[in-house]
Amino acid sequence: MRARKTFNFSSKPAVITLLYLIVLQPATAQNNTYTVVDLSALTPEGMGIARDINNFGVVIGRSGGETGTDTRAVLWGTLGKETLGTLLGSDYSGAFAINNSFEVVGTSNTETAVRAFRWTRQNGLQNLGTLLEDTGSEAFGINNPGKAVGTSSGPTGIRAVLWMPDGTITNLGTLPGGDYSRAFAINDLGQVVGTSSSSSGTRAVLWTPAGAIQDLGTLPGDSSSEAFDINRDGQVVGYSRGPNGTRAFLWTPDGGMQSLGTLPGGDYSRAVAINDGGQVVGSSSSSLGIRAFLWTASGSMRDLNALIPASLGLVLSEATCINNPGQIGALSGAANHAPHIEGEEKEHLYHSFLLTPIQ
Repeated sequence: MRARKTFNFSSKPAVITLLYLIVLQPATAQNNTYTVVDLSALTPEGMGIARDINNFGVVIGRSGGETGTDTRAVLWGTLGKETLGTLLGSDYSGAFAINNSFEVVGTSNTETAVRAFRWTRQNGLQNLGTLLEDTGSEAFGINNPGKAVGTSSGPTGIRAVLWMPDGTITNLGTLPGGDYSRAFAINDLGQVVGTSSSSSGTRAVLWTPAGAIQDLGTLPGDSSSEAFDINRDGQVVGYSRGPNGTRAFLWTPDGGMQSLGTLPGGDYSRAVAINDGGQVVGSSSSSLGIRAFLWTASGSMRDLNALIPASLGLVLSEATCINNPGQIGALSGAANHAPHIEGEEKEHLYHSFLLTPIQ
């Protein structure tokens, strides 16, 4: 864990007051495992999508109305919500990842294409660029040393890429026989996870710091898989898909890939984030509909809605992020449908919440 750094927001007393008001206090102690903060209440539209959280509880994502042109990358912190802006000539931005130094990466359009960005308080949004001859890029993950990952795209297709802190960009390549790849997350050791096409189909993959690519395989009988996150121990989460449906998985260097199952009555699950303690979050179908879940090695998969007071009247459809202290970003809305990691969901359909474990 790095030493905590000072992070000063502009002083906004009205926003501070609002933050305290939107802590949803339970009427009863029953199921009171987390306190719940309504992040979306801090946005003018009252809606938004939380995408990542650092170890200081700062959440990033995006908010917007019914038209995509008013969507902006946002940061929710101890003093409220802050809009991160857009690249020059842009009318859209979205944040996907934040590290413990409060560096943010995401995507913004420009006058000619969609481009990955890095945001810092000192420099604002900076265009991360593309591979040579490509026209577009997106950034999905960043580690504490400041290395970012995502995709670069153009006439030759889509490739997973790594951006160094100095701006250098590297093509991470594909599996043998593959024609596209995407990188979604990077840990502090420089291990990168994502997906690649191959001669055998779409596969969850791990790129090593040395540049090698490893096929993580699928669950038995499945035909495809994707990896979305990796922790400091090299544990990877994502989903595996086949004739029997879609299942969240946990992959470990020693044990390989294991199914995390589904919530009772479910036939679908997808894991999107893991912390260094091995806690996993995502979404699963169930007899009650699509629900956000928390998985632990000791307690298996649990519906997050059962861990917050029923009196709040919330239905959390997906947990999108979790930090090492166990704080979780979760979404509610969109007719009980869990969105995709690529960001195809509509901001105005979702409400975002921050869940903090009660000590």
